[in-house]
Amino acid sequence: MYKFNVQDATEKCIKWIQDFFKENGPTCNAVLGISGGKDSSIVAALCVKALGKDRVIGVLMPNGDQADISFSHGICDLLDIKRYVINIKTTYDALIKEMEDQFELTTQAKVNLAPRLRMSTVYAVSQCHNGRVANT
Repeated sequence: MYKFNVQDATEKCIKWIQDFFKENGPTCNAVLGISGGKDSSIVAALCVKALGKDRVIGVLMPNGDQADISFSHGICDLLDIKRYVINIKTTYDALIKEMEDQFELTTQAKVNLAPRLRMSTVYAVSQCHNGRVANT
């Protein structure tokens, strides 16, 4: 029976991150969206372990008021990483209005728009900071 070895898996992830970023240049930064959830928290921690805190940038992207944004700030504080807070609400609302003026939006389209805007935002931040996006 297979027994999962957390330490071995963690070390392999850290090595893979180091190798990837070494190929992209010794000053290349990891940029990722920080939601405060498990996925982004683990990826941020692995990147800090692999690259050091000065090469990891968190991007917090609420859509208006976000009741649990303190979790996102908490992860950035814990890891001591640079962060940007970019509220996507104005853009989200403008796109919704523009599309609704022309056709009926499905619920799914409305729900999926915010994550797509967040993805574009993280890529834009990354391009401005000699970064590569660490997707979660």
